[in-house]
Amino acid sequence: MAAIIFFAVLWYSSLFFQTFFHHRYAAHGAFKMNIFWERVFYIFSYITQGSSYMSPRTYAIMHRMHHAYTDTEKDPHSPAFSKNVFQMMWRTRKIYNNIYRGNVDIEERFTKYLPDWQWLDRWGHHPASRILWALIYIAVFILLPSFWWTFFLLPIVFIMGAFHGAIINWYAHKYGYINFRLKNSSRNLCSIDIFMLGESYHNNHHKNPSAVNFGRKWHEIDPVYPVIKLLHWLHVIRLVNRKPVASIYKN
Repeated sequence: MAAIIFFAVLWYSSLFFQTFFHHRYAAHGAFKMNIFWERVFYIFSYITQGSSYMSPRTYAIMHRMHHAYTDTEKDPHSPAFSKNVFQMMWRTRKIYNNIYRGNVDIEERFTKYLPDWQWLDRWGHHPASRILWALIYIAVFILLPSFWWTFFLLPIVFIMGAFHGAIINWYAHKYGYINFRLKNSSRNLCSIDIFMLGESYHNNHHKNPSAVNFGRKWHEIDPVYPVIKLLHWLHVIRLVNRKPVASIYKN
């Protein structure tokens, strides 16, 4: 049972920092923060993502390209050009690595207003860091009271960040309902989203990418939105209208 609790804590903590820091802050500029808090959230992102750590800067560039080129061959994580979710994950991984390593030319508009901490990104991507985290996860599963079948959760733990992204980028472009008729295949995967912390309101998000609240209808509860409001009230972040950022990924 303890291993299941550990998995759940890791699932939601990793997902929170990905949606809060990588997605809403880095990619879409839905709010601002000073350099101190930016570094704090960098560190928490690294701790919670562990072996699947993603550079917020690289993630933001790739995700902006997704919004600019949705459902086209230039879309880094479109399900339209892969036979299954695993093939899409592999394609996305190659594009991500090329962006991170500077192997491809990126339009200047995608590189504006980005957080950047090169030292932590280099360490987070180093094989030693990824292997170290993998060994920590294995040790935790061995030491905590658990059922034998919980060890089958380890592959998900190893690639947690990419796994979260694949759920939305594959399934929320194939299944679900539509609030807004857009020129793309985005859908809202769940009517009440606790499992993905509001990320599954993907059709809503494509309608207004810089919105801090991904929910639009009364039943579409975005669990991260109250946290954002609290952090704004505590002066950790500042909610602003970042129109320059919104214009970056409009094709």
